[in-house]
Amino acid sequence: MDELGRMSVADFKEAPKKPIVVVMDQIRSMHNVGSVFRTADAFLINGICLCGFTPQPPHRDIHKTALGATDSVDWLYYEQTTQAVKELKAQGYKVYAIEQTKGSIPLNKFEKLDTPIALVFGNEVDGVDNEVIALCDGVIEIPQWGMKHSLNISVAAAVVLWELVRS
Repeated sequence: MDELGRMSVADFKEAPKKPIVVVMDQIRSMHNVGSVFRTADAFLINGICLCGFTPQPPHRDIHKTALGATDSVDWLYYEQTTQAVKELKAQGYKVYAIEQTKGSIPLNKFEKLDTPIALVFGNEVDGVDNEVIALCDGVIEIPQWGMKHSLNISVAAAVVLWELVRS
């Protein structure tokens, strides 16, 4: 582990973060929640908002995939996703839903912003709630060409976050 140059939790907390917050809108799977925590840790994301019935740490099923990232990544719980979006916008974040909608921006054509950004990932079956989408500054879509046209939320989060943090 030492050869990998990994940070301690204390070092992670002090490290400069990418100005990105992940908002999880009504996610059912604890494994998805844990996986997004792990991805947020990997990319030094500013934090996570868990909303609605999205499970919250501590829980062994979240820990199973997070592998300790719930200790390093800051998170908040909101009863309503709309509340999280409104608060993030008031703090100066531009908020984008990750969804397939009319008028969405393909991820590969999304121009990186100089302002903090919040990304809303939706429920595994229903996606991002329409009321939440209406509050967003826009919608980003991951281009897909196969039959399914959907990705697991943990995979979608990894794809979008990587695209936004890479130089």
